[in-house]
Amino acid sequence: MHAGAFAQISNAAFPGFRRLMPIFSLYKSHSLVFSFGSLHKRCGLSLSSPAFSSISTTMGQAADAGMDAVQRRLMFEDECILVDEQDHVIGHDSKYNCHLMEKIEAENLLHRAFSVFLFNSKYELLLQQRSATKVTFPLVWTNTCCSHPLYRQAELIEENSLGVRNAAQRKLFDELGIPPEDLPVDQFVPLGRMLYKAPSDGKWGEHELDYLLFIVRDVTVQPNPDEVANVKYMNREELQELLRKADAGEEGIKLSPWFRLVVDNFLLKWWKHVENSTLLEAVDMKAIHKLT
Repeated sequence: MHAGAFAQISNAAFPGFRRLMPIFSLYKSHSLVFSFGSLHKRCGLSLSSPAFSSISTTMGQAADAGMDAVQRRLMFEDECILVDEQDHVIGHDSKYNCHLMEKIEAENLLHRAFSVFLFNSKYELLLQQRSATKVTFPLVWTNTCCSHPLYRQAELIEENSLGVRNAAQRKLFDELGIPPEDLPVDQFVPLGRMLYKAPSDGKWGEHELDYLLFIVRDVTVQPNPDEVANVKYMNREELQELLRKADAGEEGIKLSPWFRLVVDNFLLKWWKHVENSTLLEAVDMKAIHKLT
């Protein structure tokens, strides 16, 4: 990194950056070597302080300048909801920081998420293949929609999981082009919650407290190519064949880790409730299932 760019990043992060200078060394072509793990100790900053988060995110923007423009915008503009393992809100941070494995491991960053399972009137499940430009788990097959409620009033509402359901409605429009009026928020059924951690590659990963939302609606899908590479409705037998191919490594098929956890622990028994119109009997929002 050139010295001029380094200074620009430093000043953009916060005016008191001079406090940090002793821990940085510039060598050869002004390459920057530093340890975020030592930064807070040297300067008396909390890892969760606004100043520290600001510089971490600002430097991340420079380091990931080659990231797809749409994904880059989402990573740095979206603020995820940080929670503890009991799902109590404890703060917020950028989507970028929440998906860095270094920060997940060092700070145990855990954010709230949701996974939507949308069935049509034939009780087929809509799956999507994530786009090639997704930062985490590109081109894997997964459930209908997986994302995060953001740190905003409408998506922080705790009562009846309304904030999460509002977020699900928003993202189903963003990713699959399904109009909000076709997905009334009161039609989403939160069935349960799970907590899991999964690395995507050496840099990125997930550590989520995931709300599992089911809905039965006939909808028109218009996938957003920035988010979705492919979609397909599947019955249970077709899903079992997809699982077999993924397990055998056939056709390059891969599944998202959260989807596989839901399949292995909940999906098939909940699918029967969908077919029998007894979905409410399966609801258990008191427990938080810690899965690996």
